[in-house]
Amino acid sequence: MSKWSAQILIAAVVFLLGVGVVMLVSTSVFGIDAPSDDIYFDVKRQVVWLVLGGMVCVLMASIDYHLMQKMVWGVYCVCILLLILCYVPEVGRTINGESRWIGLGGFNLQPSELAKLTIVIVMAHWFSRYSSDGKYFWKGFIAPGLIAGLIVILVLFEVDMGTAAILSAVVFVLMFVAGTNWKYLMLSLGLGVSSFAMMLFLRPDKMERMTAFVNPELHRSGVGLQQWMALMALGSGGVEGMGLGSGRLKMLYMPFAHTDFIFPMIGEELGLRVTLAVVFAFLLIAVAGLMIAFHARDRFGTMLGVGIVSFISLQAVLNMGVTTSILPNTGLPLPFISYGGSALLAVMAGIGILLNIFRQGDIAGRDRFQGIAKRRITPRV
Repeated sequence: MSKWSAQILIAAVVFLLGVGVVMLVSTSVFGIDAPSDDIYFDVKRQVVWLVLGGMVCVLMASIDYHLMQKMVWGVYCVCILLLILCYVPEVGRTINGESRWIGLGGFNLQPSELAKLTIVIVMAHWFSRYSSDGKYFWKGFIAPGLIAGLIVILVLFEVDMGTAAILSAVVFVLMFVAGTNWKYLMLSLGLGVSSFAMMLFLRPDKMERMTAFVNPELHRSGVGLQQWMALMALGSGGVEGMGLGSGRLKMLYMPFAHTDFIFPMIGEELGLRVTLAVVFAFLLIAVAGLMIAFHARDRFGTMLGVGIVSFISLQAVLNMGVTTSILPNTGLPLPFISYGGSALLAVMAGIGILLNIFRQGDIAGRDRFQGIAKRRITPRV
């Protein structure tokens, strides 16, 4: 499978992008942001972002990914600057109580999406440079924690708790892969949980969201409306689905049907088969991406690949968990499928980097490793 990991990765991504465009045509017509004179306004805009995302993917697949090591601190500073601009009046835009956008002409840029790639690049660079220092308190925990923590805090105080959770989880995964002492990992886990608990205490409306998922029916007239409607959509679709374009809950009943809650719309219109195919596609991306990462030619490539797979997979799991009422509502889009330009550019750039790592991978070295592994498990006579 490892020799075909790039082809599997591309096939899964193309499938998800296709489902995304088809469902956007079906659902965005009823979006509250669509101008009355152009019902396909969101579709056209997403196609533009898709073309740009494809160009970014090809670019990232073509240039040597080691160039990012040389530019790492410049990328980090640009990311910090963009996150700070979200708090600047007349530049930052607040939507639904969350200040995570920057207005650029007719488009809204979401710097927290750039932050996902940035934090992966920075952590991969750090742990490849200090590859043997993971067990030490300063270089293996405190220093990388402070570097990543600045980004996480800026995102968290945008009241974007979902993205902050993703970033924290990605840092945790990379620290684990890098060999950071497990005691420090448990300490970071405790600090992360405490920070989120404090944010919930400061924002009672977020606490209400966190508790509504336990019983969405009880809160269906308030913060539990989306998850309650999502369960109804998935249930009414059944195995076969109601047919493309025949979904009923998107008709101004389901808020954000073409963004955060597009997954249950797939279930309602296309049925269980396509819903499971979407889940399987994300599983293929995770497996193929990790296969590429663990056969990279150096430690930086491995850490980079693991980080990219982590943020894409974790975001997909969180989105599907929220829309099936397994997890509290976090407001995260479904990668490759949900409407949103910044999110699409980030994941397409990540896929391009994975393809770049595959192009430079050591296939011969992998074959030697497999041969050594077989000899090691052969019992001596």
